[in-house]
Amino acid sequence: MKPALQLKLSQHLALTPQLQQSIKLLQLSTVEMQQEIERYLLENPMLERDDDGPGESFAGAQQFDSPDKPVSEPAPASESREDAQGEPPMTPGDVDDDRWSSDAGTFTGAGRDEEDDNDPQDAHASSVSLREHLGWQLGMTQLSDRDRSLVRFLIEALSDDGYLATPLEELLETLPPEYEVELEELEIALRHIQNFDPTGIGARDLRECLLLQLQAEEDCAERTLALTIADKHLELLAARDFVKIRRLTGCDDEILRGAHELITSLNPRPAAGYAQDEARYITPDVIVKKLKGKWTAYINPDAYPRLRVNRLYADILARQRRGNGNLSGQLQEARWLIKNIQQRFDTIHRVTQAIVDRQRQFFEHGEVAMRPLVLREIADLLGLHESTISRVTSQKYMATPRGIFELKYFFGSHVSTDTGGACSATAIRALIKQLISAEDGKKPLSDSQLSEILGQQGIVVARRTVAKYRESLNIPPVNLRKTL
Repeated sequence: MKPALQLKLSQHLALTPQLQQSIKLLQLSTVEMQQEIERYLLENPMLERDDDGPGESFAGAQQFDSPDKPVSEPAPASESREDAQGEPPMTPGDVDDDRWSSDAGTFTGAGRDEEDDNDPQDAHASSVSLREHLGWQLGMTQLSDRDRSLVRFLIEALSDDGYLATPLEELLETLPPEYEVELEELEIALRHIQNFDPTGIGARDLRECLLLQLQAEEDCAERTLALTIADKHLELLAARDFVKIRRLTGCDDEILRGAHELITSLNPRPAAGYAQDEARYITPDVIVKKLKGKWTAYINPDAYPRLRVNRLYADILARQRRGNGNLSGQLQEARWLIKNIQQRFDTIHRVTQAIVDRQRQFFEHGEVAMRPLVLREIADLLGLHESTISRVTSQKYMATPRGIFELKYFFGSHVSTDTGGACSATAIRALIKQLISAEDGKKPLSDSQLSEILGQQGIVVARRTVAKYRESLNIPPVNLRKTL
């Protein structure tokens, strides 16, 4: 073939620096945003805090001085699409350290012996957080920069017990589409984490956690049987139905006893020995008050930074016939930051007010009145993308007369009622909690009875769903609630 030049037209998505900064600020918590602002103040002489002096401060700053003064309606913002809705699966961290629960009952695990209390490795782990330990191991790998970023992303999503409670599909939706991350890449990143220490880290449920730990044990007949039990018959082991396990597996009593001892020696909370991450202080982004009979959201003035362009430097730059390229760039950066911060709080206010309007019965009557709500409902109402709603509701908090809640708290899946309506999962959990708190200790309510009672109230909930909600409330099963 002859070498030739060809022209080709194509379209691709390009994020401007201003848009990248806007997206970054929107997904940061208030504390993280304040830290980011401090960095800008140190690096950019064109930017300074506004102490009510003259300067080019952003419009609307005075609107947030008092929670009694509502914010004017801002202009909508646009982002890429994303959905982070769904019920998180139950993890063993929802129950006691040495007890694992399932729908069929419970069984206790030996965990570590008393001698293990003085294990030097445990003492070391208690001084290092889980994420620090995993980050150190990640630094020893030969992964590419992209794979390292995905592994770090999943490490941040782990619970304090070391479980990945959020499905990979939902985590994928939280990533900006322009990164073009595939589900298979997240699955590979998760397998890297599951090869880290402690064994069992990164499991998505108790079954996977036990299988990961058993796969690391020496091969023997007891281990083979333990793998089968953990994979297929964990509920039978929880109910201590050894007769049925013997019949289904064809094992003898001695091997079953060894497999049982092996399983109960495993750790259902692989990250329990590591230090918890440092306490993260919460600054509510929004204050909700009832004014003239209506629940209204206001931006918290303590969370709103007051910035402006340094007038002295800006005037000097304006008087120069030939603009200084460096200073001009810093001036533009300062204006971008001021504008993006205002847009961030405008978007938070719009989303929060929409949530308050949808969940006003919650503010009146509590959790039992929570209604089902998904990200798409708010996105369609405000003309925003679901990814914007997801970023706004992550690590943003609302101060209400009923307490401080993360904005994600007000979103939840729905359960059908026999009248054709829908009931929020949060409301169902509150009802289950009320029913159990009022039960007779000598005759506690089973999950089936709770399901029947809810059915009598028009809420169609399966027994397994009731068990999942009960476990998420850290409420033990019926056999452990019974009193003499």
